[in-house]
This record gives sequence, C-alpha cells and structure tokens, in this order.
Amino acid sequence: MSDTFHLELPFLEASQAQKHVTVNEALRRLDALLHLSVASQLTAPLPAAPAEGDRYITETGDVAAFIDGAWVHFTPKPGWRAWNEATDTLLVHDGYGWSPLSSAGSFTFFGASGAETKLTIVQGEHEVGTGASSDTSFVIPDRAIVFGVTGLVTEAITGATSWKLGVAADPVRYGNSIGVASGSTVIGPSGTPTAYYGATAIRVTAEGGSFTGGKVRLAIHCLEMSGPSA
Repeated sequence: MSDTFHLELPFLEASQAQKHVTVNEALRRLDALLHLSVASQLTAPLPAAPAEGDRYITETGDVAAFIDGAWVHFTPKPGWRAWNEATDTLLVHDGYGWSPLSSAGSFTFFGASGAETKLTIVQGEHEVGTGASSDTSFVIPDRAIVFGVTGLVTEAITGATSWKLGVAADPVRYGNSIGVASGSTVIGPSGTPTAYYGATAIRVTAEGGSFTGGKVRLAIHCLEMSGPSA
C-alpha cells in the first residue's frame, strides 16, 4: 500500500531517495483538505486565472485545489464536509453528492424525501425612530414556529422610560419594562412555541413616553418546515 486509505497521502518507502518530495506532497494534500473551505460550488468550468490555494467543488462533485500552479483533484468520501464561502453554507457529502447541512444563522435536518426541518435565527438591526411603536423590516417567516425573541440595545433609546417587545397582535409577548440604556438586553421566550401563519414583523412599543430615537438588535429564534419534494 503506497498511500493512506482516506486522504491518499503518500507513504515514505524504505530506502527512498529524496524523502522530502513525498513528505511535501503529503503536506500539500493535508493543507488543501484539512478544515476544508471552498470558494464556491461550481456549475461551470474551473476559473481560468485562479490564485494559489484556491479551492472549489467542481461540476462533477470532486474537490479541486490550485496547488503549485496546477489544479489537483480529490474525490470526496462519505462524510466529508466543506464550507461554501459563496453561500455561507456547510455542505456534507453522502457518497453520491454534496448537500447543505447548515448555513449562517440556521441548521437544517433533511429527510430522504426532501422534507426539511430548519432551526433558524432571523436577526437584524432596528432603528426605533419616533412615535409610540415601530415594526421591524425583517420578519418572522411564514409558518415558522417561534421559540422566542432576544434583543440588545445598541444605541440608547430616548423619549421612553422603557419598552416592550412583541408583535402587533400581542405587543408584550416577548417582554416588557425593558431597559433603554445602551447594552440593555432582553431574553423573551415564548410561553409555548408559537406558530405564525404569515410573515410577521416584530413590534417594539414605547413605555412611559414616545420614542425619539435609538437602535436595538433583535434575533428571532424559530423553526421552519418544508414538505417532501419527491
């Protein structure tokens, strides 16, 4: 056996001359495949002018790394994982092809028929503006089940002595009497997981006066589902 089984790293042979050549080849392969992160998953040929160290998943599903001025191709095995930098998605190879496992802000479980259960964090910065209340531009996804909403005041809220967090149908669902100073936080669990049948904005409502300014960063912690595709 001249190579290792999983990564096909070359072995040193007894009485081999120029052992550094074999060792360096093994190090190049380790450098290409350890903590694998690819620029993208291609649906077109490899770039014509790559940079040294560039890595891609090719149209055929193998991993291509540009090493010492040439493309080197690796055949993935079941269980290999790769971070797709273009989509912020973690991919896993099942022996047949690459599938997304998770992305930034979410983690997805896949069923054999294509059904999905996704744990998601929808988050954004919200400027409270002026007035008695305001709704976020980012929303709870349609048919999502929400476990709770959390928040951090990133710019002191003015005009109100405190504020509450919820939705139009229940402005206090995720908290009330929340601090207005920068750095104030809220951890607002749902009393029971709540399903929303329609995209729904988060509402912040002033207490003890009307808003005149401030910003808050909010995160919606939820579960999304999709049905079988085949």
